Amino acid sequence: MTIVDRRQNPSGRNFGNRQRFLDRAKSRLRQAVKENIRKRSIEDTTSNERVVIPSDDIQEPVFQRDAATGRRSGVLPGNREYLSGDTIPRPPEGGGGAGSNASEEGEGEDSFAFTLSRDEFLDLLFEDLALPDMLAKKLKAVETTRFRRAGHTTSGPATRLNMVRSLRRSMVRRAALGRPGAAAVEELESELARLESGEIVPADGRDPQTRIDELHAALARARDKRAAVPFLDPIDLRYNRLESRPEPIAQAVMFCLMDVSASMDEDMKGLAKRFFMLLHLFLARHYEQVEVVFIRHTQRAEEVDEQTFFEGRQTGGTIVSTALEEMLRVAAQRYPADEYNIYVAQASDGDNLSRDVEICARLLTEKILPMSQYMAYVEILPQRDRFSLSPRRESDLWRGYAPVAEENPGLAMRRIAEARDIFPVFRDLFRSEGAVE
Repeated sequence: MTIVDRRQNPSGRNFGNRQRFLDRAKSRLRQAVKENIRKRSIEDTTSNERVVIPSDDIQEPVFQRDAATGRRSGVLPGNREYLSGDTIPRPPEGGGGAGSNASEEGEGEDSFAFTLSRDEFLDLLFEDLALPDMLAKKLKAVETTRFRRAGHTTSGPATRLNMVRSLRRSMVRRAALGRPGAAAVEELESELARLESGEIVPADGRDPQTRIDELHAALARARDKRAAVPFLDPIDLRYNRLESRPEPIAQAVMFCLMDVSASMDEDMKGLAKRFFMLLHLFLARHYEQVEVVFIRHTQRAEEVDEQTFFEGRQTGGTIVSTALEEMLRVAAQRYPADEYNIYVAQASDGDNLSRDVEICARLLTEKILPMSQYMAYVEILPQRDRFSLSPRRESDLWRGYAPVAEENPGLAMRRIAEARDIFPVFRDLFRSEGAVE
């Protein structure tokens, strides 16, 4: 009997092979993704991603003949010079190798182009990132439901069929009912054929025809038994059982504070927005219950929706403390610290009123950092400082935040000068504990 597994594969016929390839080449693919994210637009997250990796790491081992030993003979189609049995000289060693073709994209015989789906690309992009110090504070009354393995059952969809357990029960049933195996039937057929041909005689000296009649009867019983006891019966089938279990959810909120004052030109605002886009994508991809609060500020701050945060064109003066105070106001109204894990990400060019820097430092030290799990401050460098040969003067906000960061490890400070710095800085800020860069 032939067993055909007709279960539907939801991800295509090559899903298993694709997953094995991704596992084998994960380190190379991860590096290629890091390089590609520096070139592509962070807003473009709906399309597939084409990556190129060296082909030497994806070759599977194969057995082949050793060209330097053994004897081989053969004539290829189209040959007009040699006949079978002719001896030809062995070609010199070290002949022309592969890899001679060049490509502007770096692709050739030594590279392999591979297209990742959006989900595969994001999984590799955020694989070893996490929000620091996520704690299970006061748990939400609404629980999420997750499916967990819970033994086996005698019925279920074909996609959950457990082949190993089903075949194991089939073997036990066939052995208990005495179903003869294929080898036993072949042994009877072989003995019958040899007796009928006169090649052997019965060992006990009986008449050969008597033994032949016995073998015919034994073969008929064996075949009837095999037909009556099927190889696989519906009672043998076992399916993986899943049950839904409620799980409490640890609540968290991320406050995104962005400076949109006049000192932030369009290029600098674009860098800040791209950083927050990457952060927003990371949170949506990895966490189901992390709320995001968007706050923009000039000389005054206000909470805005996502579209206004990324697309608004507001400008004005600069008072950074207004953003911190607005964050504290929203947190007090909707996100109490004893119920929520609070995270803060702030982007600014660092310009601020001198008297306001002291206010910001005091707010961080006395209120924000004690209630927060983690705060990341990202300073966007102006274009004039990116190409200047002289050392950059530290900004007002950087000088005010630096002493606070030295005393509190929950505050991390980084600088972004151009688009290619965004992803390395983001990974540095949110790399999970124990992950190696």
